[in-house]
Amino acid sequence: MEHFVVHGPGDVQGEPVRHGDEYTGFVVDCYAVDDDAGRLLYDSAFFSRPKGCDKSGLGARIGLFEAFGPARFAGWAEGGEVYRDPWGLGFTHVYEPGEPMGRPVKVPYLRIMATEEGQTGNVFDTIHFNLTDEASPLSQIPGVDVGLTRIILPDGGEIMPSTASSSSKDGGKETWVCFDETHLYNTPELRRMYATVTRNLRKRKKGAQTWYLETTTMFAPGQDSVAERTYEEAEAIRDGRKKRGRSRLMYDHRWGECKNLKDEEELRAALMDAYGDAMEWMDLESLVDDFYDLRNDSADGRRYFLNSRTVASDAWMDPDAWALCRRAEEIAEGDLVTLGFDGSIRDDATALTACRVSDGHLMLLGCWEKPEGPEGEGWQVDRESVDAAVARAFERFDVCGMYADPPHWQDYVDRWTADFGDQLQVRATQARPLEWWTNRPTAMESALDRFMEAVEDKGLSHAETLDPDATSRYLTLGATLTRHVRNARRRPMGRNHMGIGKEHAKSPKKIDAAMSAVLAYECRADAVAAGITKRKKKSGKLVAF
Repeated sequence: MEHFVVHGPGDVQGEPVRHGDEYTGFVVDCYAVDDDAGRLLYDSAFFSRPKGCDKSGLGARIGLFEAFGPARFAGWAEGGEVYRDPWGLGFTHVYEPGEPMGRPVKVPYLRIMATEEGQTGNVFDTIHFNLTDEASPLSQIPGVDVGLTRIILPDGGEIMPSTASSSSKDGGKETWVCFDETHLYNTPELRRMYATVTRNLRKRKKGAQTWYLETTTMFAPGQDSVAERTYEEAEAIRDGRKKRGRSRLMYDHRWGECKNLKDEEELRAALMDAYGDAMEWMDLESLVDDFYDLRNDSADGRRYFLNSRTVASDAWMDPDAWALCRRAEEIAEGDLVTLGFDGSIRDDATALTACRVSDGHLMLLGCWEKPEGPEGEGWQVDRESVDAAVARAFERFDVCGMYADPPHWQDYVDRWTADFGDQLQVRATQARPLEWWTNRPTAMESALDRFMEAVEDKGLSHAETLDPDATSRYLTLGATLTRHVRNARRRPMGRNHMGIGKEHAKSPKKIDAAMSAVLAYECRADAVAAGITKRKKKSGKLVAF
């Protein structure tokens, strides 16, 4: 790519391409292969970056590689084998022992998707420029017939820009597709286009090892765009909710977190995090100025320049404030904790959360959630598994209190009261120490306000890791807690109080883990208020200081 491709139309038109480690790493990941068969590991890739990061340019470069380069596995090198471009344009590579060798795609058909009629899009424009500009090396390839609406390749195949109206007219011969700016694919027509074209790829999948690329900036929540759906697919894979099929999505999303946009240094650091290697060609001062221009919407700035997930107008939690409370630390065995429990039976989830009394550190201990797809049909919560998890929590930690919302679980709450109630120092009521009913507007609003204030002041933290290779079940469960917190919406309770709920009654986006965290934290607040903060070393009994 660096040898043959130049930048397309724009400020750096015609200039050579240079990739840093970040973009090189993404390309390498796209072409990861199975050790044995040498087949591509991924059939889709998702590249999410802020505005100005040359996402479309990267899509064009990968497209040109798919059309002309050695883009499929051809065996492992013994060492000394030589690849030369077939047109005599000066590219040579000598393989080292153990390197994967490449071959061209046989009869490549590339489709470059655009969102509007009459537009070819930035990706196709860059491809077109490279094949027509006399100073570009690729314009010297013989036998390429370059048109404005179709490019015919010399050994068969083509590169074609497409829109929604033309997406299903070609019989499904595609080997690679680029969907550019999928946060804009938010209409029924564009979503159908995406579905049609991705289905077409399966027709040549085995032989051609077809795959597709999405490039995007952060989506607007609630628009049900293709980018939002891919984000949710990635979360389902990460959280283990996708039980069937292999995980063949390569997901690469970079963003910056800034709780307080008025803090200029915090904003600068977040912008540098978001742009990564792309900051080399961006003007940091102009980006900062744009945030402080009163004519601009700060929510748009978060989306476009921090590439950060914004919130719906009725969202309960500021996602950046919540993210800044993340800490990759488990609650240790024997720590003094409180527990929060929110249960369901079928469509909603059941969750159990622990909160360390000493510092308000939260850790999701379990979440029983309806699986995605066919496995969710007729699904019910495994009550015995939940019961065992509660028992393990009392064995593993020093539990001084547990608040549980009783509906659907009254028999189990009664059993837990009988088994563990005598040892609890924090009690919802004397007669019913575990029962904390969330349908009480005044009490619920007070608990939610306390939780929100703690997040804003960093008075609590939550166990979560961003390490994709993490082995800690509890740290990876933190992503589920974060997802439920982000799903929660502000909802009126009674006439004068505010609670939380799902975006709508039938929504598959659950909030139960968030509710269990609020209950655990409320129980912890009552423990602190009662002075229950430490254990006596000798007796092991909880005491007030």
